[in-house]
Amino acid sequence: MSKNTKGTSGGMTSKAGSILSNPNASATARSIAGSALAQAGTTKQTGARMEDRTLQALPSSKYSATTKSLAGSVLSQSNKKR
Repeated sequence: MSKNTKGTSGGMTSKAGSILSNPNASATARSIAGSALAQAGTTKQTGARMEDRTLQALPSSKYSATTKSLAGSVLSQSNKKR
């Protein structure tokens, strides 16, 4: 399996932290933010379930630009072959 070595940048971890500290953030936004933080400073890759969640959030109008940028970051860290 091909390994994706991208990681979460400092700017993205800051955005993720702000989502996680927001009590009004949706479960999906929190999940995406948590995934981004979990991948910061590691070579972990996004799993298939999280890939699906981010792909559903990106075109949706109910998520903020911050959530969508995190979703893009998390998605870019997925397995190259999927």
